Amino acid sequence: MIKRKKSLPYPGKTRGFSKCEQAVNGRLERLKNGYSWCTISRLRLTLLHLIPIYQGGDAVEERQNNATKTISVVMLITLVGKILGLYRDRLLAVHYSTQMEANAFFTASRIPRVFFDAVFASAIAACFIPVFSEYLEKKGKKEAFRFAGSFITIMAVLTASLTLLGMLFPQPLVTLFADYEDPQTTALAISLTRVMFPTFFFSGVAFSLVGVLQAQDHFTAPALMSTLSNLVIIAYFFFFNQSMGIYGLAGAYLVGWLIQGLIQIPPLRRLGYRYRPSWDFRSEGMKKVFVLMAPVMVSTWVQPINLVINSRFGSRLYDGAGVSAMEYSNNLYLVIAGTFILSITNVIFPRLSRLTAGGQQGEFRDTLRQTVRSSLFFVLPMTAGLMVVARPLISFIYGGGAFDEFSLQITSTALVWLSLGMVGYALQNILSRAYFARQDGRTPLVAGAVSIGVNLVLCMVLVQRLEVAGLAISSAVSSTVYALLLLLPLQHRGEAILDGAMGRDVLKMVLATLVMGLATAAMLSGLTTVLPTGKLGELVSLGVCVVFGLLVYFFLTLGLRLSEAKLILSVLKHLRKRG
Repeated sequence: MIKRKKSLPYPGKTRGFSKCEQAVNGRLERLKNGYSWCTISRLRLTLLHLIPIYQGGDAVEERQNNATKTISVVMLITLVGKILGLYRDRLLAVHYSTQMEANAFFTASRIPRVFFDAVFASAIAACFIPVFSEYLEKKGKKEAFRFAGSFITIMAVLTASLTLLGMLFPQPLVTLFADYEDPQTTALAISLTRVMFPTFFFSGVAFSLVGVLQAQDHFTAPALMSTLSNLVIIAYFFFFNQSMGIYGLAGAYLVGWLIQGLIQIPPLRRLGYRYRPSWDFRSEGMKKVFVLMAPVMVSTWVQPINLVINSRFGSRLYDGAGVSAMEYSNNLYLVIAGTFILSITNVIFPRLSRLTAGGQQGEFRDTLRQTVRSSLFFVLPMTAGLMVVARPLISFIYGGGAFDEFSLQITSTALVWLSLGMVGYALQNILSRAYFARQDGRTPLVAGAVSIGVNLVLCMVLVQRLEVAGLAISSAVSSTVYALLLLLPLQHRGEAILDGAMGRDVLKMVLATLVMGLATAAMLSGLTTVLPTGKLGELVSLGVCVVFGLLVYFFLTLGLRLSEAKLILSVLKHLRKRG
């Protein structure tokens, strides 16, 4: 149970506990007669971090101490942003499909994004936040803010310099990312790259500010970033696309990224932060960032480099349409997987960093283990479900206008096989944060290098035979290999994430997922024969399949006595009593 003082021998006591902890203890006290003590102990972190807790009819309102509420809010905001992103992509698909302008636009927009992810995202996510958290823990807010000023200044100067170079010399970058047979597509991609490269600078500034907020457990403004930028782009499609075309769309993306940085300023001011330019390269914090940055930067190159590899091979498929097919399917994939996984990792990472700084290794291990377990419980059925409904989902989201049957076929094929990597995607995001929180960049570096090699070799072997399916399979296998290579060292360090009990429970989750997938596929097949074609029929079949699949999985896992399903049932019963 949750103990802060040895004088508190049982959960019913309240002295020395926060309101959130009192609620957790109260819940576990009421459950203790129904479950073993081992099971109740294992549920502690789930209750604190992932499941909303209520006691005495009053909602637990301690937001900063209740990671459940934080994750829920972040996930909801992120979901809204992702849905708007899907609608943005639908508008793009309807107007440009997988034709020349779309292919060139995706290449141009990907170049600054990939270079930012490869060069600076690692410095912010994996180096700045742990060091900033350490400053807050040991030196106080004043010194932490001074370090943040130095970091933001250096990031701004470096990204501005590289932005200028990218705008002056875009041709070699486009050649690196794509090998289009049509010279007009290449020329358009070069022109659009010049327009869009300033997003590199805006990203550097915006995410530096995000790092300051997230390290202090402020997640709302960062979560709103994509929502506001997507609204700008959607507004462009409605009011300006017909007159300004693809170049205007590139400009709308620039405005969206500018807004992403500006919305971070009000919450920073409320925290007392005022940006003061500083060039203190030799400070203890900056030295630590530079030491960490090289191995961490290489380790976080996995996704950007794999995007380059996939883009290069995709540009050779279907007159370049392979690029658009992978982009559309990957964006939808990230809505499903990213909303859940990134919401959790964005909240858990600062917590892991603080636990490391405070030397709380036992709680670090327990938090990481429970996060992995809970993520697998949800991600496994999401994987099977997405594979089953890939085609009607792509048709419902993107179908219509210029997005024809051929575009539907190649995009849905890509999504089916991309979904195989969802578990790997989830684990690599969670486990890499654990290493970064401990300021260990070497292990992710080695794992990342191997996974990049796997992706490249598989693309060379599979793309010519399987076309876009080969691209997606290569990406999925690469993510899975990366996750396994991050997991294995933890198993041998006395910090086993997957012990015997958890391993058995994961096998139960896999079994329930397989049955759910087969049952949902049969349901979809039956609905297809009776429902009318068109958007309404697709919406009904998707809704029925999702609800049916969720119910099948829930009752199967409940029958297999998985603790997560029991907790969900307990919370539902409690909410019903409150209603």
